[in-house]
Amino acid sequence: MKTNVGVVFGGRSVENEISVITANQAIQAMDREKYNIIPIYITKEGKWYSGEALFDVSNYRDTKKLLAMCEEVYMKPIYGDTNLYRTKKGFFGKDVVVKLDVILPALHGTNCEDGTFQGVMEFSGIPYTGCNTLASANGMDKITMKMILKECGIPVVDYCWFSDKEWDDKKDSTITKVEDKLGYPVIVKPANSGSSVGIRAAHNREELIDAIDYAISFTSRVIIEKYVQKLKEVNCAVLGNYYECQPSVCEVPVRSGEILSYQDKYMNGGGKQSEGMRSTVREIPANLPDESTKFIQQAACDTFRALSCDGVARIDFIIDEATGEIFVNEINTIPGSLSFYLWEYSGINFGTLIDKLIEIAFRRKQDAGFKAVNYGENIFAAGRSGGAKMGSKMGGKFGK
Repeated sequence: MKTNVGVVFGGRSVENEISVITANQAIQAMDREKYNIIPIYITKEGKWYSGEALFDVSNYRDTKKLLAMCEEVYMKPIYGDTNLYRTKKGFFGKDVVVKLDVILPALHGTNCEDGTFQGVMEFSGIPYTGCNTLASANGMDKITMKMILKECGIPVVDYCWFSDKEWDDKKDSTITKVEDKLGYPVIVKPANSGSSVGIRAAHNREELIDAIDYAISFTSRVIIEKYVQKLKEVNCAVLGNYYECQPSVCEVPVRSGEILSYQDKYMNGGGKQSEGMRSTVREIPANLPDESTKFIQQAACDTFRALSCDGVARIDFIIDEATGEIFVNEINTIPGSLSFYLWEYSGINFGTLIDKLIEIAFRRKQDAGFKAVNYGENIFAAGRSGGAKMGSKMGGKFGK
């Protein structure tokens, strides 16, 4: 029998459209002899839809018309219930659309890639590809990620961070902290956004203030990093799980300005915008000394394991060409296009990559089944006196 795979994409994220592209590419690569594919699109308002019209990426030019051709659906947060339900049904109709066997999230950005969606899947107990809730949350938040990597001895550039409330209340002291610790120039980033959204370089105080105000429009926490002026950006993907993984070949994305922008990633290279990360101008495999390539591939795997990742992730590096130092910049726990282009150069085609991701998802679910989820004791049945005593305390505290 075919495996029912729910491919989930879109979401309440500024990367909604990029997610559609990733999902479309993954669906095209999936073996229809093995998988029954159920597309599930989450709108920018957070509603779920499914239907055949979602397979055609050209339909997304008119979202209202597209959704009119689909039906609204949902999943119940009940462990063991992996059905996809329709919100509206006929008088004699069934409310179950299909029983899902596994979920393939093709989601990017906040409310999607940051552990939020993964937590919903954990409630239902359905296997899903990619990182779990913890790894997704830590990987998405650039501040937490750098704290973990630094603790593990994995090199990251110098940085500082603060919240939007600190910026509102202590603007002058925050600026002083940045200037004293990092100097100029710096890179200002929202702590939890992707696809280079909200990122700006700052070369002086005026630019710093503007860049922070811009970043805060996307997030509640901001990270500011020392800007490596003579830099080369290198990316490397990793496939596997938290104890066994392999690196891909490396790539050097070509940027048009000081930072690799949203336009560089998705709208350059003479390709179609619907090609997503495939349209990025890149040098692949990266023309690097063997020693640098091996260091990056090892550091990519170390990062993947330190964050307890599963599935496929892309780790982005910075090389300071003035000093030769190599730093981990960030991790993408659901990378654009699932980094299939890196795996093709590594001898794994996109279809095989999907197979491996689903295999890892089922294996993780199987391994989780061997772990205890309860202690086996009922404290309420341990003794009448204990239960009465606790009840008395609760009544005394809350019952008046």
